[in-house]
Amino acid sequence: MKPLNRINDFVVSFATINGSGSASANNLFAKVVFRLGVPVSPKNIFPSNIQGLPTWYEVRVSEQGYVGRRGDVDLMVAVNGQTLRRDYDSVVSGGYFVYDSSKPLPEDFQRDDVVTIGIPMTRLVTEAIDKPKMRPLLRNIVYVGGLAALLDMEPDPFVDALNSQYRKNVQLAEPNIQALQLGYTYVRQHYPDTCRLKVQPRDRTGDAIMMDGNTAMALGAIYGGATVVGWYPITPSTSIIEAFGRYVQKFRLEEDGRCKAAIVQAEDELAAIGIVIGATWNGARAFTATSGPGISLMTEFLGLAYFAEIPAVVIDVQRAGPSTGMPTRTQQSDLLACAYASHGDTKHPLLFPGDPRECFEMTAAAFDYADRLQTPVIVLSDLDLGMNDHFSPPLAWDPQHRYDRGKVLDAEQLDALTERWGRYRDVDGDGICFRTYPGTHPDKGVYFTRGTSRDEYSAYTEDSGAYTRNMQRLLKKWETAKEVLPKPEITVARKDARVGVIFYGSTTPVAREVIDQLHRRGCPINSMRIRAFPFQQEVWDFIRTHELVIVIEQNRDGQMRTLLINEGDVPPQTLLSVVHYNGLPIAGRELIVTLEETLAAHGLVVAAMSNETGGVS
Repeated sequence: MKPLNRINDFVVSFATINGSGSASANNLFAKVVFRLGVPVSPKNIFPSNIQGLPTWYEVRVSEQGYVGRRGDVDLMVAVNGQTLRRDYDSVVSGGYFVYDSSKPLPEDFQRDDVVTIGIPMTRLVTEAIDKPKMRPLLRNIVYVGGLAALLDMEPDPFVDALNSQYRKNVQLAEPNIQALQLGYTYVRQHYPDTCRLKVQPRDRTGDAIMMDGNTAMALGAIYGGATVVGWYPITPSTSIIEAFGRYVQKFRLEEDGRCKAAIVQAEDELAAIGIVIGATWNGARAFTATSGPGISLMTEFLGLAYFAEIPAVVIDVQRAGPSTGMPTRTQQSDLLACAYASHGDTKHPLLFPGDPRECFEMTAAAFDYADRLQTPVIVLSDLDLGMNDHFSPPLAWDPQHRYDRGKVLDAEQLDALTERWGRYRDVDGDGICFRTYPGTHPDKGVYFTRGTSRDEYSAYTEDSGAYTRNMQRLLKKWETAKEVLPKPEITVARKDARVGVIFYGSTTPVAREVIDQLHRRGCPINSMRIRAFPFQQEVWDFIRTHELVIVIEQNRDGQMRTLLINEGDVPPQTLLSVVHYNGLPIAGRELIVTLEETLAAHGLVVAAMSNETGGVS
């Protein structure tokens, strides 16, 4: 056996039990690696119940900055008896298996291609810690200490992190540091130079941050000017509203302590979006956060907001569907449901953030887009992006930015009008009409808001001509939206490349790494990251100029491919679909094999790959 021998380039997985307090210990490890200047990407894979079922926490360490999920494990820390066999088998050949040796391993754990390392975690804390209630929690810190020693990391950064974590509760810092030292010392004494995976300090993180997308979105809503939330709790979006509530207490308080924002928990999702529409109709900036099942319930009101032309911001943190699906697993499967939410000819602008910085920026911008376009705007994140910490560029905000409230007439402008005002009368040809806020003028600017057909002056009518004119104007507004929303991000490896790849959202880091690897192996691939719907001309030009276009996405049915075919009148055979939908974040080593097979089927054979590094190939 040849043990893996790498520096700052491997994957560690912690196999624990949900509710055992392991999350903070596992996060401690990822946080320290990041503070040592090495890019890192943690993924928490957890069940939907509160306590007792298996959970895994994968940490990819990559000095090269590849932070997508790789898909297999170099070093497993296994402390859950329920999954011990599975965890043992999941370690790659040449990898390392760390377990709690307070109990012996089953006799059939006899792999000769894995280095087995036993640390008596339970016995160490039982012998050294007086308080029985703390022992299960501190056992997690013991394995962190042992891991630090195995990876040749100094204990000081961990001690500093623990002191910082417990600075408001210092009496807890001491036993945690003691547990850390127990694991560290044991490994130093019993397994010196056993593990050839190392973490060494670097300066590869720059000004990057570690942040989850949901927190970034909450902050984006604050900076975007949101003051009203209509909400019904649902995994994995709930932490957006919780974070927004915390930020409100910091940024939305008057000097006398009154809060300038309202979070209204509704009886269901339909009521939640109703609260948002009512608030925005009155001139506030309002939003809701939900997931796929919530979008299903909100569909009726989303159609009303589209047809009545009322701004609204909806954040959809997607999870694995259909129906209740897998509440704590990730997917990109609400795309079509959001794009055409509601009956009739309805379309909604969508935004696809790819990292926490874009979660912040796109959420803030969504309020401007919704006001300007007078329509619901849906920001599509997913569980992986929303709930996991990500290595991300820092958040930035232009203090000179002024909110775009769109076409809104005030009392003075109403008095200055020389012709009759109509709420649904397009006077400048962009499909967007002037609106008013309630109470703007004592006797001008009043109109009836309705979901039924009306004429340009908001009067009810079933006249076919008036209805058709209105629907045509909404299409014109759809064209205007293409000029407003973010354009796709196109990367050209070679102008004459035959292959183009399309992806979006949380698929981005894995897709980029795989494309990099294929390029290094002599297969140049151009790429396009779609950032918004409706699609701009750049999207169609990219498709048109490539012989083979592959759409990578995380759902079963290839929903982005379907949307492209439907909206662009693209021949179906033009776009090839590569999908991933098992509920886990898309993995690089699986994706590169699928792409190789797809390319080979079209006569493009890629040079053989090497597994000498910790990358995807």
